[in-house]
Amino acid sequence: MTEVRDQINDWDTILFTLFYHDIIYKAYRNDNEEKSAALAVKRLKMLTYPVDKINLCFSQIVATKSHSVSSDNDTNLFTDADLSILGQEWNVYSAYSKNVRKEYSIYPDILYTPGREKVLTHFLGMARIFKTDYFFTNLEEQARLNLKKELKEISVK
Repeated sequence: MTEVRDQINDWDTILFTLFYHDIIYKAYRNDNEEKSAALAVKRLKMLTYPVDKINLCFSQIVATKSHSVSSDNDTNLFTDADLSILGQEWNVYSAYSKNVRKEYSIYPDILYTPGREKVLTHFLGMARIFKTDYFFTNLEEQARLNLKKELKEISVK
């Protein structure tokens, strides 16, 4: 995020979003973002953080579920940063994908592989994985190469 700090309008809220966005994470649940966002709201209210900024933090955390384009540039920068691992060099991305598999180790390959293929195909089917120019220019091409390579590797197994 520091690479794009000058493009961020509300740095404090981004930092709260960063801290809380994965504070609740269970691989077998599909409501982690909502639960993390709700906890952020609860704690930020205790700090008497401004309501509009609490709402922004909530929406930024929930946005990491779909990574859709937002009308809020800070949200787009945050969700792009959240996906930035996808555009790292292969050895870094490969280690990440192996850790994802470990997170979902409760599922046998027969269940995990089709789900992972669906996720990879979803990202590859997007016109742009990264919504902001900075992340698109710097990471898009490598992200697509990584996703295709992982998809090919898991489809072979």
